[in-house]
Amino acid sequence: MSNDGTGLFELPAKYLELQAQAHELAVSVRDIAARADESSETDPDVRARLAASKLTELAVPKRWGGRFDAVDSLAMTVVREQLAAESGHLDSMFAMQGIGSYGLAVAGSDAVRDKWLPKVASLEAIAAIGLTEPNVGSDLKALTTTAVVDGDEIVVNGHKSFITNGGDAAIYSVLAREGDGYSLILVPADTPGLRTERPHQIIAPHVLSDVILADVRVPLDHRIGEPGKGFSLVLATLATFRVSVAGASIGMAEAALRLALNHANSREQFGGPLSRLGSVPEHLASCWTDIEAARSLTYRAAAAAARDPLANLHLSSMAKVAATETCGRVVDRSVQIMGRFGITRGTDIERLYREARPTRIYEGSTEVILDSLAKQLVKKGI
Repeated sequence: MSNDGTGLFELPAKYLELQAQAHELAVSVRDIAARADESSETDPDVRARLAASKLTELAVPKRWGGRFDAVDSLAMTVVREQLAAESGHLDSMFAMQGIGSYGLAVAGSDAVRDKWLPKVASLEAIAAIGLTEPNVGSDLKALTTTAVVDGDEIVVNGHKSFITNGGDAAIYSVLAREGDGYSLILVPADTPGLRTERPHQIIAPHVLSDVILADVRVPLDHRIGEPGKGFSLVLATLATFRVSVAGASIGMAEAALRLALNHANSREQFGGPLSRLGSVPEHLASCWTDIEAARSLTYRAAAAAARDPLANLHLSSMAKVAATETCGRVVDRSVQIMGRFGITRGTDIERLYREARPTRIYEGSTEVILDSLAKQLVKKGI
């Protein structure tokens, strides 16, 4: 199987070039992917190879060393599709450079952007965003982290949890309650009062930590955007990057199907190849069909998000649900086709099985997204 870039449209040449670059990088980490994907810390070899590829330039606008004038949702999606097929660690490292710095890129002060965004583009500085708290997940308005102005500084207190890149990041974009609103604050990792802990790990290990902020003081120009307007920046980040989760999910699903197909073609059972036995052919064909359907919606949504992220958030949300749910089904069917070989620890399919599951939860769980879409549908119609 090969992805020829077709869906509802042909990918323009610049995206096909990015696709090829991303595939080359993904293949180049195969020798270390299993090790990196079990790590709770940034793998230095993966980081060096990603930096050398210069693909992290896609995470920031051209003004600060980026590839394009603005961050391009379709570019991020196409690249993540290739990277996630080989390594969740690589995919996460790439994606978080954009997710962790996007608010800063669109609304930060010039001095702070000039200092940090070129380092994000080159991967000299790892970026992170701090939203979730120990008792706050999808309901971000319940967060308890606070930001209070004190003279020419802003003081941040709170506890963020399950923060991707936590512990290894150079900067954190922290969402905090300020007055009657919520502000996004840029906090460098070496700021006094900031510390990290790693009490949790998930089934597909990631660089993950809690971030504790105790009387952390940063200059007022480290507030990103207007006071109390942080939610609009978080929404803009989701509108730009949520669809890229769909791209990563498609990459994982296709990788799983490829493994299942190779196994089914080479495995002899009852006098013939497994690929022609019982329900196996139907499972293989259904997986292929589901992947191509999800890819078509994802590319359409990513292209729309590249034109106007907020206006097309509903499409990005649909694509995220469709692709992550498809990925879960395809990987599960692939494991079933491979039988005992599909549930053996240390195999590529076992690693994909664990990587696929969290995609239906992070950056908007399926249930939360569907609830939001239903409200929009009932209120505005189609």
